[in-house]
Amino acid sequence: MPAAEQPLPNNHHQNGKEPAAPCRTCMDFKSWSKQQRKSLSTSAGTASVAKAASEGEVAAHRKADSSDDRSGGSPPNCPIDKEQLGRYTWGLLHTIAAYYPTTPTDAEERNVRTFFTSLSKLYPCEYCAKDFQQELKEMPPETKSQHALSQWLCRIHNRVNVKLGKPEFDCTKVNERWRDGWLDGSCD
Repeated sequence: MPAAEQPLPNNHHQNGKEPAAPCRTCMDFKSWSKQQRKSLSTSAGTASVAKAASEGEVAAHRKADSSDDRSGGSPPNCPIDKEQLGRYTWGLLHTIAAYYPTTPTDAEERNVRTFFTSLSKLYPCEYCAKDFQQELKEMPPETKSQHALSQWLCRIHNRVNVKLGKPEFDCTKVNERWRDGWLDGSCD
């Protein structure tokens, strides 16, 4: 879901009230971490007492989770960054499409359209959300069958991949990737 990194379009988060600040869901971990270090170094004197008090509490809640796929992102048990959020979101969306009914009811079609519309409004990365809203306007969800929805989502995902300079996925393999497992048996 993430679109190419760009500044936030306005000075407020999606709720329109809180001032926008670079957040982990809007930038990659390394950029966010660098920005945080810069911010902390300017307020280090006043924050050192509060930081020392909270470090013990944070350490008590932190556990190493080696099964968490954080390759290239933030350390385990930390908020996810833009890249992780996008990867996990695409995984969820493709899995939803993979298990969507072959012949959905009118209610199921309505529900999945509502889901995608709601996601485009609630997604925590604001410019990614706005980009997805535009994609939905240009290419509304195809909800008549599992095949139609999976293929539509793959095309949307590939449009985002092109914007990010990533390779496109072969849409003929969506069910193999997200539902049935690879034909070579590597997922068995």
